[in-house]
Amino acid sequence: MPDYDVLVVGAGHNALVTAAYAAQAGLKVGVFERRHLPGGAVSTEELVPGYRFDYGGSAHILIRMTPVVRELELTRYGLQYLELDPMFHCSDGETPWFIWRDAERTAAELDALFPGQGEAYRRFLKEWTPFAESVVDLFNATPGPLEMGRMAMRSGQGRDALQQLTRILRPYGDVAAEHFSEERVRAPLVWMAAQSGPPPTEAISAPFLLWHPLYHKGGVARPKGGSGTLTKVLARVVTAHGGEVHLNAPVRDIVVRGGRACGVRLEDGQEVTARVVVSGTHVLTTARALPDEYVPPAAREVRVGNGFGMILRLALDRPVQYRHHREPESRVGLGLLIRNERQLMRSYGQYLGGEPASDPPLVAMSFSAVDDSLAPPGGEVLWLWAQYYPYQLARGSWDTRAAEARESILNAFEHYAPGTRDSIVGELVQTPLWLERELGLHRGNVMHLEMTTDQMFALRPWLGAGNYRWPGVQGLYLTGASTHPGGGIMGASGRNAARVLLRDLTRRGGR
Repeated sequence: MPDYDVLVVGAGHNALVTAAYAAQAGLKVGVFERRHLPGGAVSTEELVPGYRFDYGGSAHILIRMTPVVRELELTRYGLQYLELDPMFHCSDGETPWFIWRDAERTAAELDALFPGQGEAYRRFLKEWTPFAESVVDLFNATPGPLEMGRMAMRSGQGRDALQQLTRILRPYGDVAAEHFSEERVRAPLVWMAAQSGPPPTEAISAPFLLWHPLYHKGGVARPKGGSGTLTKVLARVVTAHGGEVHLNAPVRDIVVRGGRACGVRLEDGQEVTARVVVSGTHVLTTARALPDEYVPPAAREVRVGNGFGMILRLALDRPVQYRHHREPESRVGLGLLIRNERQLMRSYGQYLGGEPASDPPLVAMSFSAVDDSLAPPGGEVLWLWAQYYPYQLARGSWDTRAAEARESILNAFEHYAPGTRDSIVGELVQTPLWLERELGLHRGNVMHLEMTTDQMFALRPWLGAGNYRWPGVQGLYLTGASTHPGGGIMGASGRNAARVLLRDLTRRGGR
């Protein structure tokens, strides 16, 4: 008799979503996580006395476009979302503007600041909302081979499907320029689209901008207590349904006998058996855990890229004080801080040359403005995400150049909030190398694999493995950012994998 029906490797948020659905369905579930807390990159810990830092993703947007929270009854188990409104504050350092949950309020304020741009924003939302909604439908399903065409047909609004497909295949920078003539409006939208990784000039990248209408649909929120509250609650769901979550339990090997995954071997040599195994780790980590004969060449040839982002997490002894921003609105949503589009492209050029960005655009997050559990009275957490930062440097190493990159990020932020460095009482510097060492993100890529069209939808992680099953090994399933729909806090991969797994177990009678 196996130890578990379903054994899950890793406790990232997608892995826990899969585990929770399986446990909810009455299966005996065991989750094995190498770190001392669940969540992977969606985890939170008090690293400076009184200050709670997220380790990875912080804004919860796309998960609210899925049924995960409702179907798993996460609010019943302690998940409390705090709505962020405004959702974003955008600035070149001189003229701030805000993206509110209410699209019309956003457009009206844009027209007051930049005549004509509010109307352009209304047209943009009207034209691309059907497309954005079709993207959500595809994210919430196992991918097939014709996604781009289906999105074009469903979002055409009277246009010829081929004409619409042509528009979707453009770089997102070109799409933004088509809609917005004012760079102070255009640049923050382009910068938000760049969060998936590819630059504004990348072909077939328009969808990264075109799902912008979703922000007005589902909003932007934060779990009270930190991003890791989501994964703590997911672990609670697993155990409430009789499952087990084992921490400090690193998996060394996935055991395959007769072409079927039948359990795992832990680092301490213990073997744990199961009817099926789900790997929620990076696809390359999964490949390394398998016997060589079960790893096809395509699994080793996935494109991870050369990192792309770096995070500076700060504990401050006072709230952030922006030069020209409104208070408290500027400290609520995500700050899209970019002086102009050239700043983004210069940073990308340095990245291509193997150098850290010397003057990066930033996403600034000070969520203690809406959640007083993150910092002591009078204090604040401030997290600065910056791009672009190569994992492999042209000279030196991250062990020797981390301080230099930290200074560049701080200097860039001082343009918006002078004197911030004087209020720092603690920090965490997350270089691409740190992300690999601590969170298992190969080459520092927070998306696992590059988010380019050749590695999206049914092609993620590679052609033939896009249905959440490992080809050639029965009973081995995949979930996580290495699979469709990719990185970000969404949970769709975990839910999709669970549906495939449960369908298989039901159809095969559990064999």
